[in-house]
Parts: sequence; C-alpha cells; structure tokens
Amino acid sequence: WMFAAGLVPAILLLVGMFFLPYSPRWLVSRGHYHKALLVLQRIRGQAVEAELELATIKNSIQEKKASWKILFQKPISATIFIGVGLAIIQQITGINTIIYYAPTIFRMAGFDSNANAILASMGIGVVFVLFTILALPLIDTLGRRILLLTGLVGMALSLSLLSWTFSQNIAEFPALRWITLGSMLFYIACFAFSLGPIMWLMIAEIYPLQVRGLGSSVATCANWGSNMIVALTFLTLIDLLGASGVFSIYAILCMLSLLFVYFWVPETRGVSLEQIETNLHAGLSMRHLGKQQTVSNISTPSN
Repeated sequence: WMFAAGLVPAILLLVGMFFLPYSPRWLVSRGHYHKALLVLQRIRGQAVEAELELATIKNSIQEKKASWKILFQKPISATIFIGVGLAIIQQITGINTIIYYAPTIFRMAGFDSNANAILASMGIGVVFVLFTILALPLIDTLGRRILLLTGLVGMALSLSLLSWTFSQNIAEFPALRWITLGSMLFYIACFAFSLGPIMWLMIAEIYPLQVRGLGSSVATCANWGSNMIVALTFLTLIDLLGASGVFSIYAILCMLSLLFVYFWVPETRGVSLEQIETNLHAGLSMRHLGKQQTVSNISTPSN
C-alpha cells in the first residue's frame, strides 16, 4: 500500500497535463501565431499586452539556437553562474537529508519506534505540500527575491535550533524531541515557499532563448549532482561530527546562500522573458536583470 499510494500523485499529474497549454514560444516557433496569442491572452488577461508580447516573441524566436560553447561566454556565463548557484544551494542547505533520512533523524531525536518515526515523517510531507501551494500566489505578488531571502533566514534559524537540540541530552529531556519535530517542520515550510519552487522557476527565466534548454540542463545536472553528494555524505558526517555538527554546517551554508541571493539573484516578477534577455544583452548587472524598462532607457556596458 505504501508503494501503491505513489500512484495517486502520478495520476493527478497526468490528468493535470491535459489542461496545460503549449508554450507560446513553442507555438510561435512552429508558425501557430493565433494559438500563441490565445495562450498569451489566457496568461496575461489583457489582449493588448498579449499582442505586444507576441510581437516580441516573434522577433526573439528568429535567433538561431546556439552551441554549448556560448554558455562560457559573456554575458551568458553570468546567467549560468546564477542558475547553477541556485541549483546547488537548493541541495547543500540540507533539504534531502530531511526528506530521505527523516525517520532516522526522528529515531535519533527520541521517537522510539519505526512507526512513530514514519508517522512524524508524514507530517513533513503534509507541510511540504501545503506551503508549496501557499507559495504559488506569493511568487507573483511578493516576488522571488523576498521569498528566497525570507525562506533562507527561516531555514538557517530552524537548522540552528536543530543543532542545539542534538547537542543536548535528549534522553534526559524528552520534550526536546518535539522541538526537533517543530524545527524540521518549520524548515520544510520555509523551503517549500522559497527554494523549492523558485529555483526551478528562475532557471527557466534567466537564460536567453537561444541557450535556455542548455542552461536549464546544466543547472539541473548541478542540482542532482549536489543532491547525490549530500545524500551520500550525510550519514558519514553524522558519524564524524554528530547530528549537531552536521546541522550547524547546513545552517552556515544557508547563511552563505543568503548572501548569494542578496547580491546576485535578480527579481523577475512581472517581467517578460524577452525583457530579461534584452537587459542581459544590454549589459545590466545580474542583480538588475528584472528591471522593467524600454530598450532605449537601458544603459550600455560602457556607461
């Protein structure tokens, strides 16, 4: 029954796919301009805005696809830096140690049976789903950066509290196991409305059209490569440093990630992919790629 339960989200995803529209850029690339306009009107809600974006897409779609070598050339290399950076940060801040090893961590925290540990792990899944749903409207109202920064602060605090609880004698203070559970749930909630969905969103936004597929592939490889390293080293680090030391490392990585997001990651809320690409080629810094302005108002690199 545990494995059969996995059929439910798979079936829901399959059904949901039938209601997804084709990408307007994909439709334009195949000459289906009217269908692309209908999709844009559905997304934007305004006919004039949709028509303007369609015209911009038609211009950008004429560019030929580039080879992978362009990924290492300026200004494209800067977007690779951000995309790969976010992909790595999503993993090295410890998310999949919580997901993969939750029952193990709960046993270490004093939940004395596998059944109780697995039930506590189910709470993690519920919180993950609820706060991911909560993030959906917030991404386009509050913006990407504020959610990333807020989420990372919350993750750092919860990991610090986890480190503290595991530095205590949990056998003498049984209440600490509930603090451990609360800390992990808070960590999951912060991740679910920030790094969880926003990393995948931003690696689809920041790359120019001609290298969007290549750039997203590189970031995805970095993400799963980091995931593998974190998953393989977690139990070994527990043996070497103890749970308190390991969670301290993840908390420090959250703080360093906070600096990365603050100084490098742009706010792309309400900005079209074509505008982001225009800003990139005009020489704007990565932090300001999401500025909404006309081409004539964009400063050149020499300025």
